[in-house]
Amino acid sequence: MQTVKVDLGDRSYPVYIGSNLLDNSSLLLPFIGNGRAVVVSNEIVAPLYLEQLKAQLGAQFSSAIILPDGEETKNLDTMASIYDHLLQGKYDRKTTLVALGGGVVGDITGFAAATYQRGVNFLQVPTTLLAQVDSSVGGKTGVNHSQGKNMIGAFYQPRCVVADTEVLQSLPEREIKAGLAEVIKYGLINDADFFAWLENNSDAILGLQSEVIAEAVQVCCEAKADIVTKDEKEAGMRALLNLGHTFGHAIESFFLAESNPISHGCAIAWGIQLELAYSALHFNQSIEGTEHALDFLRSAFPPIPHFAFEELMHHMRDDKKNRAQIILGVVLSEVAEAHFDIEYEVGQIKKIWEDGQHR
Repeated sequence: MQTVKVDLGDRSYPVYIGSNLLDNSSLLLPFIGNGRAVVVSNEIVAPLYLEQLKAQLGAQFSSAIILPDGEETKNLDTMASIYDHLLQGKYDRKTTLVALGGGVVGDITGFAAATYQRGVNFLQVPTTLLAQVDSSVGGKTGVNHSQGKNMIGAFYQPRCVVADTEVLQSLPEREIKAGLAEVIKYGLINDADFFAWLENNSDAILGLQSEVIAEAVQVCCEAKADIVTKDEKEAGMRALLNLGHTFGHAIESFFLAESNPISHGCAIAWGIQLELAYSALHFNQSIEGTEHALDFLRSAFPPIPHFAFEELMHHMRDDKKNRAQIILGVVLSEVAEAHFDIEYEVGQIKKIWEDGQHR
């Protein structure tokens, strides 16, 4: 087992990474205290791992909330159902909410913990590669609104994160590919050596080789912990983590509004392709060394969907990262040389979107 520390003073917490950690009760129990634990999961994950988690929580386990699977669950109606469960069960401020699932479950559970009785304990047990390398660390919680993605939420840190890499063995290949898109993001923005390592080890990650998976999760968590420690609430450099999200969130929001939600990982994979194309146009040069990553993203995911440019701009302008309707994003001048809060020019967005240069 490896441990990564997210250093936030008296709110610091460990991220435990390794195989079969769900069999180790010493990891979660110290962070629960003498209150009751409520597990929040979904209908896909709960049948696989809820009993195992309950065994580790022992007498501290009180109840479970099982949500439908999918991004469409991430809304205020779901939040109300969680509050109903907690209030009807007379849960107090010593309660701990435990998120058992992917990014959607983690975001919902974290927001419920941040807001129930003005804040209760919160633990993360991420069960997807994407959640283990990214969304379970850093304290971003929230839900979607019909007007945009993640528009309602809070920064609220967990007490600990337990990333059991063994649970990834149950994931379909598409989920591993979605997580690998986020792993690629970290190499692009932060670490040229890691990006080069990925070129040699991406097949091993897709093949779920335990040691390689654990190393990828550790490197990504260390990178995110470092950034979050320096900029917890995204006032500056944490915006680097948004590579792929300026276009990706807009595409995701479009399909969510069309009642045809797509996976977050797929949207970010598309977003990375588009934002690398935008970077090349912005700097009037190709981004050397990204060919292998682009080949993987193009082969691993369906073609980037094309819909009306006006629809794309509507969702890009509504993104919460913008200021005064100015679209802000990340651009790369080269691998591991990322620049944040760059104003995206409408003309260049249109050129990439309509000319199909990203395909």
